[in-house]
Amino acid sequence: MDTGDRLLTPGEVAALFRVDPKTVTRWAAAGRIGSIRTPGGHRRFRESEVRALLEGEGMLDEAEGMERPNNAGPAAPTGPGPGPANAGMY
Repeated sequence: MDTGDRLLTPGEVAALFRVDPKTVTRWAAAGRIGSIRTPGGHRRFRESEVRALLEGEGMLDEAEGMERPNNAGPAAPTGPGPGPANAGMY
């Protein structure tokens, strides 16, 4: 078997990307990274594909750029109103 075809666990992929293993599983479920299922139902990832993603040659970077949150903060009130529901409680 070629070293590029080695299969990695979600934990190994997570360590490479410095994210939680659950994040890697969500990426796979969303189709952002390809995965293979073992007969026991566990996910495995081709090392060659993971390395390509790390080098910016795959679909993960493209999808991440579109889904980054807007850090503008919470929406400001648009008009006069009674204020927060818990105002005056303290």
